[in-house]
Amino acid sequence: MIDQATVDRILDAAQIVDVVSDFVTLRKRGVNYVGLCPFHDDRTPSFSVSPARNICKCFACGKGGNPVHFIMEHEQITYTEALKYLAKKYGIEVKERELSNEERQAQNDRESAFIVNQFARDYYHDILMNNPDGRSIGLAYFRNRGFRDDIIEKFQLGYALQQRDAFPKTAIAKGYNEKYLTSYETKVKVNDRDETVMKGTGICYKRDDGQLVDRYAGRVIFPWISLSGKVVAFGGRLLDSRTKGVAQKYVNSPDSEIFHKERELYGIFQAKKAIVKEDCVYMVEGYTDVISMHQCGVENVVANSGTALSKYQINILHRFTNNIILLYDGDEAGIHAATRSAEMLLQEGMTVKVCLLPDGDDPDSFARKHTAQEYRQFIDEHATDYIRFKTSLLLRQAGNDPLKRGEAIREVTKAIAIIPEAIMRDVFIKEAADMLGIEEKRMVGYVATQRKTNREAEEKRRAASTQAPATPNNPEATQSELLNVPPLPPIDSLQEEIGGNIAQQTKQNQRDNAQSLVVNGQLGVSSFSQALYKYEHSIMQLVVRYGEKTMVELTDEEGNATPVSVIDFVSNTLEQDDMMLTNQLFREMLRQAVEHQHDTDFTTERYFINHPDTAISKMALELVSDRYQLSKYHFKNQTIVTDDKRLYELATEITISYKYAIVNESLKEVMRQLQDPAIAVDGLKCAQTIKRYTELREVQAELAKRLGERVVLTF
Repeated sequence: MIDQATVDRILDAAQIVDVVSDFVTLRKRGVNYVGLCPFHDDRTPSFSVSPARNICKCFACGKGGNPVHFIMEHEQITYTEALKYLAKKYGIEVKERELSNEERQAQNDRESAFIVNQFARDYYHDILMNNPDGRSIGLAYFRNRGFRDDIIEKFQLGYALQQRDAFPKTAIAKGYNEKYLTSYETKVKVNDRDETVMKGTGICYKRDDGQLVDRYAGRVIFPWISLSGKVVAFGGRLLDSRTKGVAQKYVNSPDSEIFHKERELYGIFQAKKAIVKEDCVYMVEGYTDVISMHQCGVENVVANSGTALSKYQINILHRFTNNIILLYDGDEAGIHAATRSAEMLLQEGMTVKVCLLPDGDDPDSFARKHTAQEYRQFIDEHATDYIRFKTSLLLRQAGNDPLKRGEAIREVTKAIAIIPEAIMRDVFIKEAADMLGIEEKRMVGYVATQRKTNREAEEKRRAASTQAPATPNNPEATQSELLNVPPLPPIDSLQEEIGGNIAQQTKQNQRDNAQSLVVNGQLGVSSFSQALYKYEHSIMQLVVRYGEKTMVELTDEEGNATPVSVIDFVSNTLEQDDMMLTNQLFREMLRQAVEHQHDTDFTTERYFINHPDTAISKMALELVSDRYQLSKYHFKNQTIVTDDKRLYELATEITISYKYAIVNESLKEVMRQLQDPAIAVDGLKCAQTIKRYTELREVQAELAKRLGERVVLTF
């Protein structure tokens, strides 16, 4: 872990113009710089770089941030890796905590394995391109498959000589340690327990007589390259003339400390930038599928190489895009592979489509027959969302058999029930109900029942393991826990200033409407919170831009002055009226601002722009961006007064407008209730609703008076 002092040095040294200029041609425009956005097809410069704020932002696709976040996005690496990238660029020594002897040895073993793999990749590639046997056998095979030399170079393809001791002899002669050429077991401490792990590379194995043998002898080589560009493993394929009757056409590196097949995706290193640019990824099955698609011009493609798709692999893809198209051949095996993968992807919240290629074609052969434009056109015309694909498939299989149609309904229901996004579930419920010929309300009931069954099964599973505490990110959190806001000591009595009834009503209105934020144990976005978003956006804009600044000083009876910052004012205004921001991200940002405002040299803008949580840093970037700049005001003397000179007036106006909006939305709800026939015929409920309406109107009038002529802010 990088210590905070080193992080601060890196952030201070990294200049946004300098960093972005390594990848984007910039030209000066006023006090800023502009260029073509590297994250999407930008034809007119929409990428703005602000040296004053040390941030960048594309006003078309919205991506950007500080130097660290730019490198994270551009290179598709983690926060820590981006910090190390910038540290190397600016010659800053990265100081991490002192390692124990065991940890240092483990780190050395890991790095040694990567070094051996890199040597092996270069060795096999050199054999392919320069050795007579490599050219006549391995290179001839790849060229017969139609692979160009530039593609062979791009994927660093190779060939292992048929002499089974050729590679180990060369490696040892070059000084590489024998143990790293093989796989070996070792004991490590994990939570005070000894566990056995596999180390080394497994490129070779030992015979009973102790001789080292190349695992891939006589095979063409496909290196696996990780997200960060390191060689983690190899796949070796027997050539066509030797594959008849052979059970293992492909051999992959054994699992080890640096390689777990279920945690890697073949081609991800070559595809990551294209995936981000296209906001979509194609999933295929094999090495040659990936390579052929790259050669025809489709680069946003990866393969899971014959293994069942895992959550680790899905998480990798989810870092780059939410959209995936499963691209398989149209036979029974391809359909089975698509079905097996799609439901895991749905469960993880990805948008899944399936595209089956014509009979007799796989992604490799289809790519060799078509251009990139033709390939994409075929996918656009034939890709269908998974629920429609599965429903059509099951209906074809069921025919007129009522029992099979019932089973089809159950299977489709199970697939829809695992989709976490409520809006998407509603869309698919309607579509599936139409295709299955059943009433939509019945389908809604089936899905609700299945989701309840899923939740009960998950609760039983969790009960059997260690129970995690409820948090806003935990679907099992109770509503009271989700709505809890830590109390702060009051510094001013806005409740008395505006009126106790207003405080009571705004509190009650917000609590009532916040019920819709928790649906079936999951956070959702209610129409109430959507209506309040623009006001909460303005509140947080004040906090992020000016949070630590003093907006007013309160003087007690003894004449002692207490400075009140924007953070103090906003947090205490909400706390005193027992209110909360409905937007979860805004709530978390305000909580952190309160927690850290007294840190040495704390400024809200720097803290949030440089935040390691990308969701927070991106929102901070939006809030400080010039496109969202708060207005300037002209007075009679024509002097322009900027926002930072009138913080008390602005903060008061925004918070009262926020309360006005809460009351206004609550009035709409009460009006809807008064139009409900069930309430109209119930004398007691009707009287209670009318009383509530009257109280809200009084509160609305008082708030409007406080706001004066400008009842609500202009956005």
